[in-house]
Amino acid sequence: MNIDILKYKWQKLLEPFMVELSVSQQIFCDLVAAYSTVGRFYHTIEHIHQVLETLEDLKLVAIDFSVIQLAAWFHDVIYDPKSQDNEEKSAEYAEVVLTELAIPLATIVRVKTLILSTKTHQSPLDDIDCQILLDADLAILGAAKSEYKAYSRAIRQEYSWVPDREYRWGRKQVLDKFLQRNKIYYTSELFLALEKRARHNLEEEIGDLGACVSQFA
Repeated sequence: MNIDILKYKWQKLLEPFMVELSVSQQIFCDLVAAYSTVGRFYHTIEHIHQVLETLEDLKLVAIDFSVIQLAAWFHDVIYDPKSQDNEEKSAEYAEVVLTELAIPLATIVRVKTLILSTKTHQSPLDDIDCQILLDADLAILGAAKSEYKAYSRAIRQEYSWVPDREYRWGRKQVLDKFLQRNKIYYTSELFLALEKRARHNLEEEIGDLGACVSQFA
């Protein structure tokens, strides 16, 4: 990941909104700092970079690509694995920053909606922009084996405070929910490219976690 290229992408994203370059650069520094806080191993600026890269592959089917990009930048800006309201706080953070930048209210409302959708990774069937963001956020599930294993290790590090037995049980519940879906990916592009490998990765990790019938088994 080249941080200068990432900064350039951020500045280009804000150009249509007539945001001053100095202000844009300061917000970028704030975002990088937020994604570099202690305790982050997966939810870092590298994750944002990966999401943005995946979004480029889905640009042609998007309705409002700038909304999706803005949501991607802010969707994990607040992240505390011990908290249950990270998405809500991230949406609020985005609202404050984007309001200060004089971004149109309609855009801010949509950005918040997309950020909040990452809490459940469920999208309305008629909201392609939401589906695009969620698919990009979950693209890691369909990554090559080595990359996926690095991701799963990073998630474990973020939950290092959770006892191993409890973590295995909780992680299995999360992975099972994705496997139970008819489709992990909404867009035909990512479904065709990643669905099969994602299911294989999830099944393999569940096997590694071991059979946990109940939290207290």
